[in-house]
Amino acid sequence: MPVYQYEAMDNTGLEIKETIEATTEAEAQQKIKEKGFFVTKIQESHRQKKTKASARKTSAHKRGTFSIGRVGSKQLCTFTRQLSTLQDAGLPILRSLRILETQSKPGPLKNSLIGVIGDIEGGNTLSEAMAKQPKAFDNLYVNMVKAGEAGGALEIILQRLAEFKEKAQSLKRKVQGAMIYPTAVITVATTIVTFIMIFIIPKFKKIFADFKVDLPAITEYLILTSDWVAAYWYAIPGIPFIFWILIKLLKKNKTGEFIADWSVLRIPLIGSILRKAVIARTCRTLGTLIGSGVPILEGVIIARDTSGNAVFVRAFDQIYSAIREGESMAVPLKETRIADDIVVNMVDVGEETGALDTMLYKVADVYDEEVEVLVEGLISLLEPLMVVVLGLIVGFIVIALFMPLVELLNQLS
Repeated sequence: MPVYQYEAMDNTGLEIKETIEATTEAEAQQKIKEKGFFVTKIQESHRQKKTKASARKTSAHKRGTFSIGRVGSKQLCTFTRQLSTLQDAGLPILRSLRILETQSKPGPLKNSLIGVIGDIEGGNTLSEAMAKQPKAFDNLYVNMVKAGEAGGALEIILQRLAEFKEKAQSLKRKVQGAMIYPTAVITVATTIVTFIMIFIIPKFKKIFADFKVDLPAITEYLILTSDWVAAYWYAIPGIPFIFWILIKLLKKNKTGEFIADWSVLRIPLIGSILRKAVIARTCRTLGTLIGSGVPILEGVIIARDTSGNAVFVRAFDQIYSAIREGESMAVPLKETRIADDIVVNMVDVGEETGALDTMLYKVADVYDEEVEVLVEGLISLLEPLMVVVLGLIVGFIVIALFMPLVELLNQLS
């Protein structure tokens, strides 16, 4: 805490020179007045100024390297677990951060840690320092650390944060791993079909033209498609990118974003996976915040921001308004219809028993398992579906080329 040197006069007119600790100069003056003294001069201690100047000098000297982007979820997950371990071992927070900053490779995380260390040395708390580094620490992270500082249980909060990040990372890794095979198959199949369209079909076109064969409609359609692919092959990789850009532009408008997210949730199987994944993520987020001592209204807002879906954002806004007006969480949750009845019932029981965070954890665990099962089912469905689609494409090409070939052979005979 800063130390202030002051000169004052007491009720008898005697001059007094002392020091006092206070957060700000105004607070220092208030404390001096409460002692019955009249302040004539006050300034921050020279030693305190020297310490702050040294901290600023150190912070300015130790600047991070240039970096682009945010801190990756995997990297942040590892950092949180390491910080939790160091705090559990009893190390001071500043020393723990310095150790982790030294071990970090140049990049966004290292730069953020340098900023956090500099702010803590300047007198800020850990949560205040982390709030100034949005590239690394989101609202969920900052609020949980703030709750841990207020309750004097920072090491426990960091453990919960580490578990939360690890489970979220594990689910993400499973989904990404499951999508590798179908993505690879679709990429290879697209490459092969594009090669046939560009190099093979034009040769058949030349043969048909030389022999003046009457082409059926299916063959003419295939040749037109081949001509387009040969002329605009460079546009094929850009089609997914253009589609992505259109979705981004649509989501710039709140109504458009709501329609897009609502439509995605209505896609068979995929919509169910996304909905359950969002429910699992928001329930785990809210449960972690409530269990860490964060007020439920603030927790609902943070959970809303982590949903990543406009439909759920609107639903959480309704829940927030209802809770602020004195209702329980289960009633507006049921009215929004974003969750199944089992979720509503578990939340209702949690509120009645005072174990809402525990019930939310259980909902998140159940839905995480359901997401894994649905993803495995989707992959199992995609494999035969891709075989059928590829079979239809190849069959279409073979039939379209075979029909005029038969006509050509008849003419030659």
